[in-house]
Amino acid sequence: MKSPRCTGVPPVDRTAGIGELRVPTAIAVTGADLALPPQDERTLPATVLADLDRRPLEESVAAFQALLDTHGHVVVVHSSAVPPAVEQRLHTVRSLLESDRIALFRPDLPPLAVAVLARQLRQLASCDLGPGVLASAARLLTHYLHAGALLGSVARLDRVPVTLTSHARSWVPGSQFAVLAHPQPQLVRAAPGVTLPGPEFGTWMLVGRGQLPADWVTGTLVPSWRAQGLRETEAPAESARWWGTPRLVEFCAYLADLSVLYQLVTSVRQTTCHWCGMDVIGDRCVF
Repeated sequence: MKSPRCTGVPPVDRTAGIGELRVPTAIAVTGADLALPPQDERTLPATVLADLDRRPLEESVAAFQALLDTHGHVVVVHSSAVPPAVEQRLHTVRSLLESDRIALFRPDLPPLAVAVLARQLRQLASCDLGPGVLASAARLLTHYLHAGALLGSVARLDRVPVTLTSHARSWVPGSQFAVLAHPQPQLVRAAPGVTLPGPEFGTWMLVGRGQLPADWVTGTLVPSWRAQGLRETEAPAESARWWGTPRLVEFCAYLADLSVLYQLVTSVRQTTCHWCGMDVIGDRCVF
């Protein structure tokens, strides 16, 4: 397995002058609760773009310009549950700056999984990966996330197919539902011994606590998925909007080891974007 060429200092940019340092690409999120604590000592800090929809437009433009001046490129990872005004502000700023160095990535994932994905990119940002490869790695890494939640009600859940029977049961006091949103949607009634299909490779589990006890997640799901480790945090503020209820416990199984992430990204064929000239993964340039 390849060992990631990462250091605690910015890597040498071979396209720059000899000895010049390349500042790592900035990985940005739209809220502080999406900036998870470092997974390891190499995980770079997240740039938090808080209250974009409440700040004056000129402040948002100035903040992005400062990031571009410092880091060269910015990758913004945000949830589909972000307020529409925030998403509109992101596109407005990128348009005003006329920049092809800002990538906006909105994966079809629950908010906790979005935070996990952003942290994986922060891990990889310390390695010798160009901004195009790093940004397009986000799409690749989503395939290795298993994300869902334990819900007290599915009455307002529109992200996963819900049967009429499940809707009816959600009105019964004490009912709880285990929902897998990614990679393959599935919904079951939570009970001892009842679980969801999990990853077929070694993962860690992150649990985002909400307004439900986490007993089923930690006592049933984690052992059945054979998680190599367990960490807990608070569910992001956007989770209640994404799942349709604050009565939840969110969970996400993910690859935690940087060397594994690096191997995945560098083993995929890279191409050169005919528009911007950067190396990317896949056939779509995220910039």
